[in-house]
Amino acid sequence: MISKAMQEAINEQINKELYSSYLYLSMAAYFEDNNLPGFGKWMHVQDGEERGHAMRLYGHLIDRGGRVMLKAIAAPETEWKSSLEAFKVVQKHEAEVTASINALYELALKQKDYPAQVLLQWFINEQVEEEKNAAEIVKQLELIDTKGSGVLMLDHRLGKRGDED
Repeated sequence: MISKAMQEAINEQINKELYSSYLYLSMAAYFEDNNLPGFGKWMHVQDGEERGHAMRLYGHLIDRGGRVMLKAIAAPETEWKSSLEAFKVVQKHEAEVTASINALYELALKQKDYPAQVLLQWFINEQVEEEKNAAEIVKQLELIDTKGSGVLMLDHRLGKRGDED
């Protein structure tokens, strides 16, 4: 059986993951409205990944006899000044998620909750990839003119995300 403290902390993380999904869905809508369907597709894939993360935590609680307690999801932003600004938000957001996962792992260590530690190790590894991907796109956007053909080329490349599978 999972402890009450761990259950509450995982429920909080579920909410954060669902907020992440909602944020990326909002960004997808922003990019699609700005005629950047590749950026929009990248965000849709990200949205799906975040929902998957929430469900992984959800399943963990259920499997361990815990109770999932869903809370209201905060409304995300809907406008950004540029693609670069939006991806800087992604980069900052992913760093915040990493900090949250790390804090959850610390709680699992303190509680000697070994099943949660194993689960959270996956999330720790995932966050390395998430932060790396966001940082790479920010750096690429910083290298190109925000109105030039470079953005369209990057849009095309980002639109291929998920096609490799």
